[in-house]
Formats: sequence, structure tokens, C-alpha cells
Amino acid sequence: MKKTVFSLAVLLVSVYLSTAFATWSGEKDLSKKEVVVLLHGLGRSNIAMWRLAGRLEDAGYDVQQVGYSSINTTTDEVIADITKQIDDCCASEKRIVHFVGHSLGGLLIRAYLQENILKQLGNTVLIGTPNKGTEIADQLKGNCLVELLVPMATALGTDERSLPKTLEFPYYPVGVIAGVYDSGLNEEILPGRDDGLVPVESTKLEGMSDFIEIESGHSMMRYNEDVASQTIHFLKNGKFDKGENAGQ
Repeated sequence: MKKTVFSLAVLLVSVYLSTAFATWSGEKDLSKKEVVVLLHGLGRSNIAMWRLAGRLEDAGYDVQQVGYSSINTTTDEVIADITKQIDDCCASEKRIVHFVGHSLGGLLIRAYLQENILKQLGNTVLIGTPNKGTEIADQLKGNCLVELLVPMATALGTDERSLPKTLEFPYYPVGVIAGVYDSGLNEEILPGRDDGLVPVESTKLEGMSDFIEIESGHSMMRYNEDVASQTIHFLKNGKFDKGENAGQ
């Protein structure tokens, strides 16, 4: 009986120690992971970025998703919202902090970094971001329902008062991914090649570190495997993979 009790005690202690060690090891590993702040686009939520978030986590990053509402909110309100969230999670972070944004999310990242300097700032990737605005947004101006419910949509236009035109050029490493997709839609509105919503030329940004085009529609870029692979490659290397194995 005593031998059984002793064996059980040894087993319990072993389980406790192994669990404690695993927990400690996990915390230690997490502390070594670099952070990626991930922002979604207009009219979306964090759920829309689940696949890209998963790929980033699989690549070894600690992903911090920053969500915001773009319905019935102004540009200033959204920027204030995401600023608080990023400050709360990462302002005093000692690890490297990268940024990844899809569409409007990329502009919000630029707006944040324009006013805030992170000591541990890493690389930034903008995916399908209308850095020069998009003519699609210009078409929405004057639509009372859109301007009432989604004022952020009209802020993505090409005029001098639009959000893209108020942002300074980056002082940090930034890679730009443009989507190319012949949908047959919006051809009369969008000049040149585009992803269905944003012209390729509009994604380009003065001072960008690297640029790459990927065959994908605007909304599907956040699910695209090549987009995920190139995003991870830029975060790790500060440049895109344009070799024979690109996208693999």
C-alpha cells in the first residue's frame, strides 16, 4: 500500500513538474517571438484576416490583430481607436514589432507610424493598399447613404483632402504588394491594371523598400498563399522573394 501511495506521489510530482516546465518553456519561447500587428480593411473585422494570421503564427510570429469599425465612424475616430490598441499592446514592447495591413489597414498603419515612433520597429507590408487613393472611392462621393454610414469609404479617394494624400512618405522599411486581376469590372473607372478596386499604380509608394505584383483580386489577397509567403519573406528579409521559388 505504501509503495502504491509513493508511486502515485512520484507520478503526480512528475506530471506537475513537466506541466510547469512546459508552461515556463512556452512563455520563454513567446518572449522570443517577434510581434506582427495585423490590420484588416474597410468594412471587415479580424475574422477576415484569419488565414493570414494563421500563416504568420505558423511562421513563428506573435500576431496581434487590431480591429476597428469602419461603419458610421470618421477617419479621426478610427485612427484614435487603432492608436490606443497598438499603444496598449506594443508601445513598450521590447521585441521587434512588424506591421501588416490589407487595403485601408495599410493606410491606418502609415497614419499610426507617422505620429508614433516605436524603438523596436521592424518591417511593414502593405497589401493592396491604395497609397494614392482609388477612383472607386471618388465615385461614391455625393452618395448620401454611403457618406452617412461609411464616411471612411469616401476618404480613400484621389483628391488632395483624402486620407492617402495627407500621409507622409515612410521613414521605415516597407514592402508593397499589389494585386492584379482582370475581373472585367470597373474598367471604365480604374486606369491601367488593377485588382478590381485599387489600381496597381496607386499601391506604389515613394520611399518603399520593395514592390511585387501577385495575381489576385483585391478581397482575396488576404487568403492568397503567395501573398502570405511574400509577406513573411519581407518581414524576415526586408525584401520580397523574386527568385525561381517565389511563392512556393
